Amino acid sequence: MDAGAEEEFTRFVADRTVALLRVAHALTGDQHAAEDLVQNALAKAMLRWRHIEENPEAYVRRILYNDHISGWRRRRSRPETPMAAVPEPAGTDGTDAFHLRLQLRAALLELPPRQRAVIVLRYLDDRSEREVAEILGCREGTVASQASRALAKLRRLVPAPVTEAWR
Repeated sequence: MDAGAEEEFTRFVADRTVALLRVAHALTGDQHAAEDLVQNALAKAMLRWRHIEENPEAYVRRILYNDHISGWRRRRSRPETPMAAVPEPAGTDGTDAFHLRLQLRAALLELPPRQRAVIVLRYLDDRSEREVAEILGCREGTVASQASRALAKLRRLVPAPVTEAWR
């Protein structure tokens, strides 16, 4: 990588890492896993930087989604170790919004990875069904049905004040 390309890549990383971490965290539900996912995506992007300079963020986001799905598929073939449920946090910060965010986060983590990816792409990333279908390599109808199922499950798991906006 020449000095100019390296400077552009460094600037891209500095400017877009926070947004990429937000998306990765929504996909994984874990800060450390999100950091690993972003780091791996940026490493892959650096190797192809000359070819992706026109739209690097879209390329890196696609790597995030694909690596997350690939990781889920790998883990699915290995048995999981059962863990005790995490207890509810003690005390409150005085706002209902905090508790609703926790409930929404927990509900998102209960969604299957494909449904979670559809929800993140459609509603956090504000992408169309067509764009989501292209990113995930499926049909628009699949995206619509996965989104519908995911939203129905989220409505069951999260109280009405949050889900009212989704109807």
